Amino acid sequence: MIFGALSAIVLFLAGSIEIYQILVEFIQPSEHVITHEHILVGIIGAVDFYLIGLVLIIFSFGIYELFISDIDIARIEGGFGSLLDIENLDDLKNKIIKVIIMVLIVTFFQRILSMSLTSSFDMLSMAVSICVICVGVYFLGRHGH
Repeated sequence: MIFGALSAIVLFLAGSIEIYQILVEFIQPSEHVITHEHILVGIIGAVDFYLIGLVLIIFSFGIYELFISDIDIARIEGGFGSLLDIENLDDLKNKIIKVIIMVLIVTFFQRILSMSLTSSFDMLSMAVSICVICVGVYFLGRHGH
């Protein structure tokens, strides 16, 4: 549990450093022109770090709540709401799976931005992939309610 939370902090710091580096590259005058694609790929990479850190936080706090004690501060009004409302291992697994799916979607989006589309088949493949992800997210949302 402790190492999961520490790992999450490391990932949050890594994501923040990545955003800081993109900001410095954007502001600092140089002969190297920073492209919109480079900015987006860097920021999406940072979001990826944040989401994986969130998985570790949910896992760490979920394990703590299941096996040790409720986290009282999360239960007060205006707290984390249903994020830590974990009754059993299946609840914890479902919450983690949803965040992991978001990580995969963000990573896919980051890869798409880096791709060079050279043919109409590439464009069709990208469109089909995005459509499949949208359908999956739709059904995931319906399952969550």
